[in-house]
Amino acid sequence: MRSRRALKGAGALGLLALTATGCSGEASRLGMPEPISDQAERMLKLWQGSWIAAFSVGAVVWGLIIWAVLFHRKRSEDLPPQVRYNLPIEILYTAVPFVIIGVLFFYTARDENYVEKTTKNPQVTVDVTAFQWSWQFDYKEKVGGQEQTVASVVGTPVNPNGPAPRKPVLTIPTGETVRVRLHSNDVIHSFWVPALLYKKDVMPGFTNEFEFTAKKTGTYEGRCAELCGVDHSRMLFQLRVVTPAQYQSYINNAKAQAKAAGGAQ
Repeated sequence: MRSRRALKGAGALGLLALTATGCSGEASRLGMPEPISDQAERMLKLWQGSWIAAFSVGAVVWGLIIWAVLFHRKRSEDLPPQVRYNLPIEILYTAVPFVIIGVLFFYTARDENYVEKTTKNPQVTVDVTAFQWSWQFDYKEKVGGQEQTVASVVGTPVNPNGPAPRKPVLTIPTGETVRVRLHSNDVIHSFWVPALLYKKDVMPGFTNEFEFTAKKTGTYEGRCAELCGVDHSRMLFQLRVVTPAQYQSYINNAKAQAKAAGGAQ
């Protein structure tokens, strides 16, 4: 009796938890963060489609298992009819997996090409340099045909004998194509913002790059996703998405500060 009540209580709690996550939209995203870019939304749809395919195959397999258990269970000691093979069924369960793999491959390749696509003239270009154990963000613009750094943000790594660590902030605008170029000064790192549903390796001696277009303003956490040393877990940064006007004001202020600093020298 007690076990039955406990089971009912657990079921009620489970239903309440499922309802709560469903209302928040987390259940529909199957554990993924809420996407903030066009590319992230494409990856979320691929993730959801893959799970729908998996659930569909699982439902068919479990349905066949239950059907066999219920309708072909042992009823007597008589030996059932023996068959050597069923050619149509064997062709079916050989062909269907190839069709499923082909469909998944097509959508994966299509979405990968979309996510990894770069343009000739992105509206914002940022050089991201990873080092043990923080980040540097250099905003680039073409001045007189030459690319120059117009603003720079450098994080302060953890140092017991130095200044307090400072988490760098990467500021970008909504609705504009942002190119991120990745460099490393020492070992392999990985640039990861969970809200982008994407991460990219940062390797010494090689420049990796990707582009995205943010659609939602806000501040999102980022981190290194590659074990890079003793303070790997503290290699954090933030992605701040603002309106285009706020971004332009941020860049103008950075230019003015850099000009004032140069004049003071």
